[in-house]
Amino acid sequence: MGRHLIPGDTTIRSIKPGDARKRLSDGDGLYLLLFVKGGAHGWRLDYGFGGKRKTLSLGTYPDTGLRLARKKADEARKLVSEGTDPSDIRKAAKSVQQAAAEAKVREDDGLLPLDSFEAVAREWIDTVHGSKVSAGHAERTRIRLEQDVFPWLGAVPLAGIKAPDLLACLRRVEARGAIETAHRIKQACGQVFRYGVATGRCERDPSGDLRDALRPIETRHHAAIIEPERAGELLRAMADYRGQPVTRAALQLAALVFQRPGEIRKAEWAEFDLDAGLWSIPSERMKRTRQGKVSGSAHVVPLSTQAVAVLRDLQPLTGHGRFVFPSLRTGERCMSDNAILSALRRMGFPKDEMTGHGFRAMARTMLAERLGVDEAVIEAQLAHAVRDSLGRAYNRTEFVEQRRAMMQTWADYLDKLRDGADVLAFPNKAA
Repeated sequence: MGRHLIPGDTTIRSIKPGDARKRLSDGDGLYLLLFVKGGAHGWRLDYGFGGKRKTLSLGTYPDTGLRLARKKADEARKLVSEGTDPSDIRKAAKSVQQAAAEAKVREDDGLLPLDSFEAVAREWIDTVHGSKVSAGHAERTRIRLEQDVFPWLGAVPLAGIKAPDLLACLRRVEARGAIETAHRIKQACGQVFRYGVATGRCERDPSGDLRDALRPIETRHHAAIIEPERAGELLRAMADYRGQPVTRAALQLAALVFQRPGEIRKAEWAEFDLDAGLWSIPSERMKRTRQGKVSGSAHVVPLSTQAVAVLRDLQPLTGHGRFVFPSLRTGERCMSDNAILSALRRMGFPKDEMTGHGFRAMARTMLAERLGVDEAVIEAQLAHAVRDSLGRAYNRTEFVEQRRAMMQTWADYLDKLRDGADVLAFPNKAA
């Protein structure tokens, strides 16, 4: 360490404005920069680190006197000799102070700390989850966390949550019989923790330790009629339905096109080209990721002559409005999601036997098992993601001509079932 060159504070106090000197050196890199910050003097320390020349501010005079400046300089030099850059220590300290100040402001405003589970989870929903999934999916995730996690773990720092803490929350959900919901919440929490790891709020994801801790989900398929004889009874009941003609048409179209119930009841006349026998369902209404809804192509549904006939018969009743199947109360909204279910109940088909979604399973099963249609063609019509042997997803616009033939074969088959014919599997594939 070099000898000190500034005799004492008296020398510093004697310096007056107009002095030609720029600095006073005290040796070994420490100097006083004169007349900075509105006339005050500033202590600086030049040092070398990692092959670079760096400068550290040590305070202003007279708040930091000569003795204190030398002490700070000695501490900084010691850090350098130990392989630590004092500038990094300074930045880390400022970061901690800033974080503490921000935490105090949030606390005063009644907000949770930025490293709490709830704050990180909401940040993840807003910045990551919400950009990947549909708005409805993101909203369901938010509601599940608000109801079943935030009340118990929301204020806890993410890094302080252990596997047993998370399991206790999930056990409450299990206790009310919502097993699938418990698994979905565990999955969402895992994504929150992994986001926390990526953003430096925690070190690991404890949800992975709960892999075998929850009761397994009991797979429940939508109730569906898949036997030809019972299907014929359903089709005859639909033909004889004495309720609203709009509801009867919706039932008939559900059987003929086997799209999802929501896609059918929200169908708009502008989506149909009856002359061409095509229904183009907009991507935003399909069951897809958020990106798929935004950038995906419409799902094209070829219409059989029977489906076109159902729509042409309905057109005089609802063709003047937006929706093909409008609400019975107001034409400004589409049909209720309960309309088809209620109609099935009134016709004598209980919910454990047939649902609106069951028309999809009925078609998929009978087309494959009774009519021998290629699975890829069926799945394309159902708008399912089907992959080939190389893992490539089929384009939903493929198989249009094959699907057109399949849809006509299916409609003709339903007519035979409705009329009570003893129909066996067709010898040729409609593919």
